[in-house]
Amino acid sequence: MLQQVLFVQGGGEGTHDEWDNKLVAHLGHELGPDYEIRYPQMPDEADPQYARWKAALRKDLARLADGAVVVGHSIGATILINALADEPSAVTLRGIFLIAAPFVGEGGWRSGEIDTMRGLGKRLPASTPVYVYHGSEDETAPLQHADLYALAIPQAVVRRLRGRDHQLNNDMSEVAADIRRLG
Repeated sequence: MLQQVLFVQGGGEGTHDEWDNKLVAHLGHELGPDYEIRYPQMPDEADPQYARWKAALRKDLARLADGAVVVGHSIGATILINALADEPSAVTLRGIFLIAAPFVGEGGWRSGEIDTMRGLGKRLPASTPVYVYHGSEDETAPLQHADLYALAIPQAVVRRLRGRDHQLNNDMSEVAADIRRLG
């Protein structure tokens, strides 16, 4: 049986087909044929709204088998981790992977839709590993956002990637290696 990976895109006009598709393609190349990557388009990608994306994610998560992996990029990662903290998935996840995720709260971005993310780690399943990846050259969500996630999710493995931008220079090799290590 193929290992399922749900990839949640970032926000912005054309992100699904012009930006994050490159991340998905490289991740698929790195993972190989034993993995099935699901890459649904989020509703109104140019204007990501927490409630709408959370509802779409609930449906996508419900279609996964136990042991699936979830990967989110940018605001999609922020919405994904908050959705999982707000309402734990009925599916047992093998891992949660956040790429260039903006942090919401003190020191990060402001949001009228997402409450502060302090103590986020306490609201996630203790048995599910969380990985955070952030490029040192990210101009959308600065590297300090990774430090804020490290405080909010102390059990997370945080990987600060030197010389990488918001799209990790379209290089998902570290993410793929960590996914494969989970088995």
